[in-house]
Amino acid sequence: MNAPMQNLAISLGVMQLARKVPFDNPQVLEYVRIGYVASQVIALLAYYYASSKIKAKNDQTMLKYVEPASPMSQESGKLVTTTVRDYDLAETSKLVKAVYTSMAMMAFLHLYLKYSQPLFVQAIMAFKSLYEAKIVKIHVLGRAADGDLKRPFKSGPGIFGASADPQTDKAAIEEAEKRIGTKEE
Repeated sequence: MNAPMQNLAISLGVMQLARKVPFDNPQVLEYVRIGYVASQVIALLAYYYASSKIKAKNDQTMLKYVEPASPMSQESGKLVTTTVRDYDLAETSKLVKAVYTSMAMMAFLHLYLKYSQPLFVQAIMAFKSLYEAKIVKIHVLGRAADGDLKRPFKSGPGIFGASADPQTDKAAIEEAEKRIGTKEE
């Protein structure tokens, strides 16, 4: 089962479980709120810990790849030249932004619309996201950055199977460099 379908299946399973939770009981609601906040704090701490490990490692190995173009644009992908350190910090930044975005959505859903069930679901999904984060696997759990964890990270197939992964082969990089050279002239 691919990752988006797995996320959907887990979300639906957790939603069914959340339907059995008595959110009208103030004590239960308080525990769910505490669990949600704790899960978000744990995720943020893990990402900040990974960020500090990345900065301490200071891996200046050059990383060159062709970023995939937007599916709706006619342009081809652009060449990206960076270091492993900068790439990992950018990926960590994306993960932190995702946590903050989730927290803003939950604040709106829970505080303004008075929905409590999403708090329970997002508390569980935070741990799933943390477990699946490649940066956490490399820098917190200490796994080697090869195979699925090789940089640049592959995004994996979407719900409909299509995926646009970065190209790291020499031919694609040389072609992108030629395009840049002809644009400058």
